[in-house]
Amino acid sequence: PHRVTVTPRPGLPQSIDVTLLEGVARAPSQAAAAVGSPPAGTEAPALVALQPTLRSPAGQELRLVPAGEYTMGSPRREAGRRANESQRAVRLERRFYLGAREVTNGEFRQFRPSHRSGYVLQDTLDLDRQPVVGVSWQEAAEYCNWLSAKEGLAPAYVNQGGRLVPASPVTNGYRLPTEAEWEWVARGAGGPLRKYPWGDALPVPSGAGNYADARAQPLVEAVIPGYDDGYAVTAPVGSFAPGPAGFHDLGGNVAEWTHDLYTVQPASGAAAVDPVAGGAGALHVIRGSSWRSAAVTELRLAYRDFGDGKRNDLGFRIARYAQ
Repeated sequence: PHRVTVTPRPGLPQSIDVTLLEGVARAPSQAAAAVGSPPAGTEAPALVALQPTLRSPAGQELRLVPAGEYTMGSPRREAGRRANESQRAVRLERRFYLGAREVTNGEFRQFRPSHRSGYVLQDTLDLDRQPVVGVSWQEAAEYCNWLSAKEGLAPAYVNQGGRLVPASPVTNGYRLPTEAEWEWVARGAGGPLRKYPWGDALPVPSGAGNYADARAQPLVEAVIPGYDDGYAVTAPVGSFAPGPAGFHDLGGNVAEWTHDLYTVQPASGAAAVDPVAGGAGALHVIRGSSWRSAAVTELRLAYRDFGDGKRNDLGFRIARYAQ
């Protein structure tokens, strides 16, 4: 919020310049009344109230995420830590919308009717409400561009040498969340930074999410002892309670593609503003655990993976900038 007192004086032009760093929940007519008539030859800026949620053309709910600053990565002594999790300060200045749930088979088939997520032995991954799997990063980017086209937004990905790469400068079209955005939301988005999706300690509490449990034992190498989430493979999206910020399955169900190329960032105390690793390249960052995850390393929210191919436990969710 910004407040100022103005005393009008006959014959004395006055102007007030204000940079709004956060959206103002005020109608344009109210905004114009608050600052008076603009100088001749200029237009009063329209201050647009940002909705807390919006719907994509495919029907997905996206939730508004606040800006903020946090320390990305994990401390050196954290159990299960990997070498690619160096800590660095991150400041997210641009607010964004993030899908409350992972993209489902039914939603993806609106774009590509022929897609099939397949089976693991006798267990299906292909029901409409299960998260889509077996999609490459390129296919996830194509889906985001399809959503943008449906809504008349500038595409977030452009063709370069026969492959999609992030557009530069960034657009307001649908895209995958950046790695920094994903971790910001998963770890609390302004609240206390959580180590695991459910909190800061083991064991995994009952109902925490869809991980490698007793039912998945015939399908995976290791399971969480004594844990049963009710699903051998993927669960319908939103089957478990959301995290504090209102997002489902940021731990468990499927791991998720992010917008970024995979790099190993050095530790840094200087805050990186809205960081993203863009450009052409095959390997992209994968974040989050899945229905196949049981090890402490993978269950942590700082866990980083990468890849360029398709997996039966890897999907995605959508995002877009709010401004």
